[in-house]
Amino acid sequence: MRPRSLNSSMRRRRRRLGVWRDDSDDELGTLDVPWEWIYDTKDAPSSRGNKIIGAQFGRFRCFIGDCVLLKAEGSHEAWVAIICQFLEDDDGQKAAEFMWFSTEPEIRNKYRKRTDSLLNELYITPSWDVNPLAAINGKATVMSPEVFAESYPTGKAPRFSKVFVCRRGCNTRTATYTDEFVWEELYKGSEDDLSRLIDFVKSNTKSTRTRPSSRKLSPDAESAFEEDGSNIESSTPRNSSTRISTPKSKSRTITTPSSRKRILVKNPLAFTPLATRRLTQNEFSPFQLACSRLHVAAVPSSLPCREQEFSSVYSHLEAAIAEGTGSCIYIAGTPGTGKTATVREAIAQLERCVLSDELDDFIFVEINGMKIAEPQQAYSLLWEALKAERVSPVQALDLLEREFSHPTPRRIPCVVLMDELDQLVTRNQSVMYNFFNWPALPHSRLIVLAVANTMDLPERTLSNKISSRLGLTRITFPGYTHEQLMKIIESRLDGIPGNVVEPDATQFASRKVAAVSGDARRALDICRRAVELAEARFEAEMSTPSHKRRQLDSQEIRSRENGYNRVTIATIKRAIFEATSNPIQQYLRTLPLSHRVLLAALLLKMQRNGTGEATFADVVSGAERMIKPGLGPPGITIHDSMKGPTPLLIHNRPSADLAVAEDMGLQSCAIDLASAGIIVLEAQVAERPGKVRLAVGEEDIRMAFRDDADMNALGIVI
Repeated sequence: MRPRSLNSSMRRRRRRLGVWRDDSDDELGTLDVPWEWIYDTKDAPSSRGNKIIGAQFGRFRCFIGDCVLLKAEGSHEAWVAIICQFLEDDDGQKAAEFMWFSTEPEIRNKYRKRTDSLLNELYITPSWDVNPLAAINGKATVMSPEVFAESYPTGKAPRFSKVFVCRRGCNTRTATYTDEFVWEELYKGSEDDLSRLIDFVKSNTKSTRTRPSSRKLSPDAESAFEEDGSNIESSTPRNSSTRISTPKSKSRTITTPSSRKRILVKNPLAFTPLATRRLTQNEFSPFQLACSRLHVAAVPSSLPCREQEFSSVYSHLEAAIAEGTGSCIYIAGTPGTGKTATVREAIAQLERCVLSDELDDFIFVEINGMKIAEPQQAYSLLWEALKAERVSPVQALDLLEREFSHPTPRRIPCVVLMDELDQLVTRNQSVMYNFFNWPALPHSRLIVLAVANTMDLPERTLSNKISSRLGLTRITFPGYTHEQLMKIIESRLDGIPGNVVEPDATQFASRKVAAVSGDARRALDICRRAVELAEARFEAEMSTPSHKRRQLDSQEIRSRENGYNRVTIATIKRAIFEATSNPIQQYLRTLPLSHRVLLAALLLKMQRNGTGEATFADVVSGAERMIKPGLGPPGITIHDSMKGPTPLLIHNRPSADLAVAEDMGLQSCAIDLASAGIIVLEAQVAERPGKVRLAVGEEDIRMAFRDDADMNALGIVI
């Protein structure tokens, strides 16, 4: 049964990609027979060495060089392509490589798009894709406008003729057109003509422009262009009073062909830009310049000390985008080791390659687990990045399942950065499973970059069916060494007049941070706070009354001015003290020794197992290994690896066979720490099989116990 004809407005709304088809009948019929190869020789068609020149499905036959229609699953859209070669994919499914024609709506650069397209005009494009033979829906006829006018004087082809005209080639991404040609002269259907057509389209659609006006760049790419000085305005107005009205969002409904569900689609949110005022560097003092560059949100011109990791991320992404395959890359490392910054820099470099026509176009979307209310909202963000439509998470999941489950010609690769991966873990792990399963689907072209702070998150938290989909592509970011931290800080301070931070102060801060965590963000925060302290001290010194300054001799004034306008080691020490003197660390330092030993045992057990929790029995066993009777006078409990003539007195009881846990009261210690909110006990009871985990950050415990004399005497290092 044929569908009723649609009016022109409905036809325009539903025609987004591909060619609109009035007929719903499949030219190949409803036969349930397999596709068969057609070889160049009839003798021994299954023998090796024979070339595949065509394929047949019942009575339907197609050959290399034929123009065919490919159906879009569940819609009235179809695509026109030329068969370049036949092949079998990895699963043994018969497929073919197609060279695609494009319609006028598929050319995305609206500023360079031609406006003289005909009603049924197609553009031959330098785009290739592999699709199964089951997607073929019949043959298409392509001709020049002159031949079409001779064949159809009325200007309209018969309803089911599938006739199109072609007079130009076009790169749909850059909107680069070839000169007008006569289709019958350029292409006659033979393999030689096909090779000549491919060379002609490739050579004449290569773009020479430097920057398109329609593509939106990421902030990193924008900053990269500003550094090169290409197409950037030289001056920025100080105040902008232009009032920009925010367009109202309109909603519409669509129906998915598979589930027949009605989905409410909203336009992307439009934000009104605020008036900005950009200050020049002349308006900043050296202290203010140093603070702005040392801020963790400042985007540097380059990312030092991560060249190897950058090369790994860049090469994997470039290969996946160029080959048009899906991929999963797991990136792990402690906080502040440059994981997200390295990925963004790699994306910015890839976008510059796209702009110079060295790489195919791609879509980039960043999903941060800390910035969304629930993990399911990741579906809505991904669908909005792909189609620029806002839908609910449930509806987005249905649309994404349909999008990635069916092959679509000329699908643009999509790179998804899933930051803070541990925040996207749900009870049934459905979000993680879908995002790691979609890249494995054929023709999905989805590339997922999963970023987490722990290296064993897939094995520890995710099920086997999810962790296996991550594959073997894993990139680890180790903590920065003090040399690398010094290089990062010095690169930020390069070019600031006055030598605000002394080299010894930079080295001291780098060594302190590298010994604890290797977190570059903490090192930058400490140095930035030290610059603020030095600025406040310098301003206070300069505001000293002149009569008091006259009482000092010239040498003392000169030494004070030289020290007060620079960041010294003493300034760094003060900044570190402020950074480590939070209430939690102050409380941890005042705990009794037994409480501190329990926390140290728990932290070391978590580090050794690579998990976020441990059983209370394992923690008690760890405490027993830290403190056990053996050396020293009878009844004195010391650590057997402790060196020095004076042992640490823990308890003095004649009963040496009593358990250390009972002697130190670890059960009551655990209950005290749980009531204070330092740890979390299962069922609020300190039982041996019960689970226990930290309720505060691991770094707070390390910083609190780092200079603890009792812990150092026991040989406990965390």
